Amino acid sequence: MVYGFRTSTARDVFDSFPTAYADMKAVPTEQPSLTFCRSLIASRIPEEAITFCAYLLPARVAVWWGHECLVNLADRLDNQDLRMLELVHGWVSDPSEYRRFVVLDEATIAEPRTPGVWIALAAGWTTGAAPGGTALANGHPSSRTARAVSTGILTALARVALADRAPVLADFVAMGMQLAEFEASRFA
Repeated sequence: MVYGFRTSTARDVFDSFPTAYADMKAVPTEQPSLTFCRSLIASRIPEEAITFCAYLLPARVAVWWGHECLVNLADRLDNQDLRMLELVHGWVSDPSEYRRFVVLDEATIAEPRTPGVWIALAAGWTTGAAPGGTALANGHPSSRTARAVSTGILTALARVALADRAPVLADFVAMGMQLAEFEASRFA
């Protein structure tokens, strides 16, 4: 498994995170990851580009991307979401275990599971341990993080009027791909 940045092929991303096979209908190819992501935007299910970006990006970067997508929809979020985004911003700025535990604790007890809560859970799930050293269940934490980021962004996107949804989705994917390109340049 690859736990760092994944820049080679779409299949590499899927093979690194088998939950992507369950989360997406798209069949992975040997295309470069960013080319594959661009093809998803033009596919029958363009929302899968969001899910793919969530798996493609390193966990902390994916959480920041989710945060930024939701900030762009702040007028559609409630006070709980805004509070969760504040906590996520604090954790991204200072990714200490203490801050991660605070985000995870608040997100875990939050009801209902709104977009901001999902992004906060993603931040909380970026490592394999909960407070007290308890291992997190359901696979590698990056898979949980990717799923939570995708869920947070997609549930926020569902609040956008249908006529406006495609351009907002495209903007979110473009932002994710820019972050991916930046990460790739760091490891080139």
